[in-house]
Parts: sequence; structure tokens; C-alpha cells
Amino acid sequence: VVKELERCSDYSLRITDVKPPDRSPHETMTVDVSDLDQVRRAAEGCDVIVNCAVLRPHRQVAWDVNTMGTYNAMRVAVDMGHERLINTGPHFTITGEPYDTYDFGIVEEVPAHAGTNLYALSKSAGQEICQIFTEQYPIHVLCMLFLSFRSTNPEDPGFGGQRHGLNPFSVTFPDAARAIRCSLEADVGKLPSRNEVFFVTADLPHGKYSNDKAQRLLGWRPQDSLEIFYRRSLQP
Repeated sequence: VVKELERCSDYSLRITDVKPPDRSPHETMTVDVSDLDQVRRAAEGCDVIVNCAVLRPHRQVAWDVNTMGTYNAMRVAVDMGHERLINTGPHFTITGEPYDTYDFGIVEEVPAHAGTNLYALSKSAGQEICQIFTEQYPIHVLCMLFLSFRSTNPEDPGFGGQRHGLNPFSVTFPDAARAIRCSLEADVGKLPSRNEVFFVTADLPHGKYSNDKAQRLLGWRPQDSLEIFYRRSLQP
């Protein structure tokens, strides 16, 4: 995301984490997203918060980061009069195991069913908090959902996919970053509601998840087809 926004001259970035990068041309700050005061200090002077915070396995910290962290980001964004907040999460924030197992052509408007996975439940609770805030305050939330990230290089040992095949909800890192930029630049006045969820996935032959909404409302188009991955996985 940082690299994508660096390509545009319109953004000044403040990068926050519990362990910020050692070297960055941008302003960095050590922030625990579960601490409201730290989030408030980090957001001072900013126009928009992009919440990419995530913690998966720990039974307490997952709720602190994925749920309370989202609440803190929303609370601060509302208090500071932000027009929008960009939230992120896994696809099963909305479509948990029952959907993943049986259905095809899944869209964002299906009834939310996160299942019993800790990561999914804690992120789903955070998204419900976003929904409640948008019902009470004049702020828009654009929630970008991902699952499997792939490198544009099929030989990449970590994210190439050569050994693992291709998940039906996959996108390259550059395409994912472009989706975040589109969410920052979209005309929120043209969105159907103040709380909108978007599936960020490439155009894939599985047909399980649709990215039509992100294309239609955000103007995002996946530029990497990932064809090399699923064709290669069928070769002996």
C-alpha cells in the first residue's frame, strides 16, 4: 500500500505499528491500536485512517487488536470529523466456513456468517462496530476484504503459489494496494450506504467470489490475472 501511494503526489503518510519499520522515508510512530489514546495521538493532523491492524491466534490480543482496535479507529475518526475510514479484514469477516464450503458466485451482501474461527469472529465484531458507527454518525466506512496474497512472480518461495495451487479468493500484492488507493479516492457520495464491504480478489475461474462491486463502485480493476498460477498448478 505504501509503495502504491508513493506513486501519487497527493499523499503524506504516517505509518504506525507496534514495531515500526527501522528505515522509512515517511513519518513513523509506535502505536498499540488497542490503546485509544495512542490511536488518537497517531491520527492528529490526518485526513483518513487506513486500518490494516491484525492479530490472528492469541485469544485475548486478537480481540484487543481486531475488535477494540477497530472501535478505537472509528471513535477517533468520528471525533476528528473524518469523511471516511478504510477498514480491512479477511473474507470470512462476512463469509465464513459455511459459505466457503458450499457456495459459488458469492457477493458482499450475503448475510454475514463468520463461523467460529477466532480471527474471523474478532474481525467480524469489528465490522459490526463500523456498521453501528455509520448508523449514528456521518462517516463512511469502506471495508476491503482479502484472503490469499500472491506475488506477481510465480517463483517467489513465499507467495508464488507454485507449490500450493491457488485459493479461489486470491489477489496480488500490487492489485490489493491499488484497491486501497481506489477506496481512498472513491466518491463516497455515490455509494449505496455509509458502510460498504468489498471483495478484493482477482478474476479467477473458480467463480466462488465476485469482485464486481469493487469494479463498479470503486473503479478498481485487477491488473494481474494470476492465470500463470492456476495453469501451472495443473501441470505434472
